[in-house]
Amino acid sequence: MSMSNEKAKYHPMAVNAKSEELLTNEERTSRMNEKIAKGEKIEDHNDMSDEYFTHLTNLMNQQADSELAGAFGYVPWIQKAPTVEEMLIVSNITRDEVRHARAMYRLLEDLGIDTGQIVGEHDYTLRIETGADIGSDRAADDKRVNIFYYPIDTWTDFIMFNFLMDRGAGHQLEDVKHSTFGPWSREIERIFKEEMTHVGHGEYWVKKLASTPETKPTVQAALEKWYPRTMNIFGKPGTKKNKRYRELGLKHRDNQEVRDTFAAEVKKLCDEYGLTVPEWIPDWDQIPEEAHMRG
Repeated sequence: MSMSNEKAKYHPMAVNAKSEELLTNEERTSRMNEKIAKGEKIEDHNDMSDEYFTHLTNLMNQQADSELAGAFGYVPWIQKAPTVEEMLIVSNITRDEVRHARAMYRLLEDLGIDTGQIVGEHDYTLRIETGADIGSDRAADDKRVNIFYYPIDTWTDFIMFNFLMDRGAGHQLEDVKHSTFGPWSREIERIFKEEMTHVGHGEYWVKKLASTPETKPTVQAALEKWYPRTMNIFGKPGTKKNKRYRELGLKHRDNQEVRDTFAAEVKKLCDEYGLTVPEWIPDWDQIPEEAHMRG
């Protein structure tokens, strides 16, 4: 059902929308363009075109699914953490991720998306077998970031995940803080701060384990395993979709710019810790066109 010439009907992807009545797509597109031109935030479904709505909800769904899948991947490490103090820290990190997921699903609900159906249809505990490599393919039809299909098998895996993936997510979320969609950008401010504490946890442990001859090889091996997987999440450079995201104010940098910033930061820290960043040779035919959001 097209919204172009039909007033007072919900967007085809929306159910139970909070807006009392939707304007036509032409009217909403005009309002959206005017707000973007003035540097104002998009606050309501009636401020966004069908195209904007589709891109926005897809990106937020990716983030929400990734948050929930990430939390479930961390749960076993509450029990397996090396100390009671670390059990509490991992518990808090896991709680943060579930809260992030709930916050993102709530934003989707405010736009009329049935998130109960989304969550009910997917298994966010699903992981591929240890040792398997899916490259940048997907293992299921949920929208989590590809890297969340891999299991976290060891404590070193867990802290390297904090060090790399949470950092990569933070660089992606830098763009969202300036998003034209006001509710998302405001929620990301809080999510971003919490995400940085996860990164700090990873930095602490990577530095600690890299400084000890007995544990340094294990950290280096974890870096070699997780670094390529993290580099794959940012998407291809110079895509038409990314350009359109930037025109709509949903993103502010090209995928490659975000990846390069992340890689430079990791390289600097690894040099400091005496670790060697593995070479990453991209297969652009296999890497998805667009980065998947996660916080």
